[in-house]
Amino acid sequence: MGKLKNTTVVITGGAMGIGFATARRILADGGMVTVWDINAAALADARRELEAVSDAVFCHGCDITDEEDVRKHADIAQQEMGRVDILINNAGAVKVGRFCSRPPSDWEALTRVNLVSMYYTIHAFLPEMYQRNSGQIINISSGAGLTGLPDLAVYCATKWAVYGLTESLRLEGLADRKKGVVFTSVHPGILKKGMFEGSRMNWLGELLLPRIETHDDIAKIIVNRGIKKKRHVVIKPWTLYLGPIVRGLFPDILLNKLLLLVGSARSMQRWTGRPPMDHRN
Repeated sequence: MGKLKNTTVVITGGAMGIGFATARRILADGGMVTVWDINAAALADARRELEAVSDAVFCHGCDITDEEDVRKHADIAQQEMGRVDILINNAGAVKVGRFCSRPPSDWEALTRVNLVSMYYTIHAFLPEMYQRNSGQIINISSGAGLTGLPDLAVYCATKWAVYGLTESLRLEGLADRKKGVVFTSVHPGILKKGMFEGSRMNWLGELLLPRIETHDDIAKIIVNRGIKKKRHVVIKPWTLYLGPIVRGLFPDILLNKLLLLVGSARSMQRWTGRPPMDHRN
């Protein structure tokens, strides 16, 4: 068996995309996985494919924006797997457009999926991890959690918040001498398929921020860097570091002009990605 033998993992939004690819990698490496997803049809397909890799998989329909549903399924996961070593908060959604082009209720709904849901899932699993001083919380943020982007104001806001939430929880754990519990944020760039399909910057933007070929490319770094090496921050591609570096060394206006120069103002005009409230990265 692989290095993850007997490791138990819950993945939200795990029926497709990054979540599914990560589940498949963990199962192939000897781990045990519980997949949550709101889409019943996608979940059924995922179950069939994942059971072909390993029988150590459990799949459940769960609405992560419903605290009671999260609590119920957290109990089920602990019963079925015995404990939960790792929680991967992967589920997410995107809505695009200028901020005032949508009512605040739309942005509030997006915030509940991308951020508030993590309050529920972390609150459900973290106390037991603290009790045994062992475990890991992996939160999927985004490259958009490092710099702002036009037409993605609330998406960026939630992903920045995920980054800040993860870092703050890590500091709380260190302050409370719970060093056995690891907190990791993951920042993927733009994938060719899936949530951001159809978006495109100009030639300079595409050169500085090359597209990621497959969801498995991100799953690989989640498993190899995030889980096995227990890194606090996982970023792909490396050019995503340029934003924070430019911001740190130069006036903010320079980064703003650079983002406009690479075509970010029109990058979402041809967006054809997944429906807005499809809770999967």
